[in-house]
Amino acid sequence: MSKEARRAVVAALIELAGSLDFQDRADAGRSLASFAEDPDARRRLLGLVLDTEDTFVTRVTTVALLRRQDAAGLRVVASALAAADSNHADWIHTAVLDVFMVFGRDRDAAVRECEMLIHDPDDHVRDGAAQLIDTLAETDPVLLPSRDG
Repeated sequence: MSKEARRAVVAALIELAGSLDFQDRADAGRSLASFAEDPDARRRLLGLVLDTEDTFVTRVTTVALLRRQDAAGLRVVASALAAADSNHADWIHTAVLDVFMVFGRDRDAAVRECEMLIHDPDDHVRDGAAQLIDTLAETDPVLLPSRDG
């Protein structure tokens, strides 16, 4: 996809994210998560994770970001977690369980990414990454990696 087409898609999704309908915002969050490395998308995703009207938007956007299983998605979630009230923090933690309760290797990889984010220049990302590491450490996945290599 060309850079121009990507910008157009992100712009359309950002517009959808401003909808009064929670389902539109949730759809925008799921889709924008694919563009989390884009600064405009990242700013809007942060707002969707901390959606003031409906925590369904929080949960589905966070799940989509975590399913990326990369620094870009985890950075948005960490930043949001550092700024979240207790209600939003609970839904972010629920999303962490949704994504990382099955495969221990995925949880372990997320912990390693978060350990890198501890050194991020942004205070919110650093603080949220530390909180994510704590949450991931408390997560007990169903399938754990083999210990014998």
